[in-house]
Amino acid sequence: MPRYEYRCRECGETFERSRPMAESADPAVCARGHGDTVKLLSTVAVGGTAEAPAAPGGCCGGACCGG
Repeated sequence: MPRYEYRCRECGETFERSRPMAESADPAVCARGHGDTVKLLSTVAVGGTAEAPAAPGGCCGGACCGG
C-alpha cells in the first residue's frame, strides 16, 4: 500500500499515512487532532544497480546529430 506524506497547516507537523491510492486525496488528521492538512509531493527513490548502456553519438544515439 502506498505511503503519502502530509503536513499540518496548524501545528506544522509532517506525517505519513499508508492508504490506497483512491484515498490519497482524502483528509488526513495529524497526531494532535488537527484536520487542516495538505498532502505533500514526494520524491520517489528507486533502488537498483542496473545501468543502461551508453548510446553512441550522444543524447539520441547520433540519429539527429549527424553522428
